[in-house]
Amino acid sequence: MATSSNYWEDLRKQARQLENEVDLKLVSFSKLCTSFSSSSSNRDQRTRDTRSDSHGSSQDSMLVAMTTELEQLLASLTTVNDKMAEYANTPGTLSHNAALMHTLQRHRDILQDYTHEFHKTKSNFSTLREREDLLGSVHRDIESYKSSSGVNNRRTELFLKEHEHLRNSDSIIDNAISIAMATKENITFQRGMLKSIQTRVTTLANRFPAINSLIQKINLRKRRDSLILGGVIGICIILLLLYSFH
Repeated sequence: MATSSNYWEDLRKQARQLENEVDLKLVSFSKLCTSFSSSSSNRDQRTRDTRSDSHGSSQDSMLVAMTTELEQLLASLTTVNDKMAEYANTPGTLSHNAALMHTLQRHRDILQDYTHEFHKTKSNFSTLREREDLLGSVHRDIESYKSSSGVNNRRTELFLKEHEHLRNSDSIIDNAISIAMATKENITFQRGMLKSIQTRVTTLANRFPAINSLIQKINLRKRRDSLILGGVIGICIILLLLYSFH
């Protein structure tokens, strides 16, 4: 039984460690996606050179590496959760099954939240990148048209103005996404605090039966001592009365 308990504790330690790593990586991943969008916007506003292309390629490599690492961490966390589920369903753990299932469900909820946040951030980044690629393509088409025609006519001016409006709208959207990312980080922190408080409340609630039992034992002992003391006092009074009459 001790070996099984140690195995369960090892699984919980692995789950908590992986959850902390995933949480930190998700925050870094969100910041990297936001910085990629900003740098991509700045690169599209000026002429691309070898240095800017190299910087973009470096960011692409970092994003690919971090995406792969997060996928591996989530897969490892899923494996640990599956092992915890197998242990909780073992016949020898039925006496502790309620507490084990509560802990298992909490870790499953955390895994589900992290998986949802990862896919959401990844999807938002893909959308941003597609828009940046589209705007970059429009910009290149305009430059190509200007270089081929050599005439800055009215149609080109209108095209450039429309492109500038799109660029301004893109900047506003980027700011809104940055605010949303910061809000998400705050919510993640608050969620961690609430989960910690919930764990402490659950632990305290589980300890209440033992505390109540101890208080009852103390009260019973007090009552017994009071009865014994009363009996002794009564006998002493009777003896004194008998002695005084004789």
